Amino acid sequence: MSAAGPPQGTRPPGGAARSDARGERSPADRPRLPTTVLALAAMTCRPGAPRLNADELAAHLQALAGWRDAGDRIERTFEFHDYHQTMAFVNALAWIAHREDHHPDLGVQFGRCVVTFSTHDAGGVTLNDVICAAKAERLFA
Repeated sequence: MSAAGPPQGTRPPGGAARSDARGERSPADRPRLPTTVLALAAMTCRPGAPRLNADELAAHLQALAGWRDAGDRIERTFEFHDYHQTMAFVNALAWIAHREDHHPDLGVQFGRCVVTFSTHDAGGVTLNDVICAAKAERLFA
């Protein structure tokens, strides 16, 4: 190993993810998303989506690691190295939400953002919420 660090595409001892001077992960160290999450992220939200039943929601949440059923909504906390990275994520997610016309509730703090999706018209979680959660996962990966 040279003074510049391990060769590209490898992990340092202990398997810890590398980051650059700004604390950002290299592409080789970003988590690989399951194909089910990528398939959901490729979908587009549709108006009038019906509420998911408990089995449907559980199946989707199994694929969306870190997301939890919070009653009539789904929620995940995303952690960041600093406020700038947090705000970059929030702004990118806002752009996605605007494009999908499906907007999350956001709790923004230094180094973290709590993202909550729910479809008020349906009275709970719909496929649109799961699609947007998958898009948030793809953004974070």
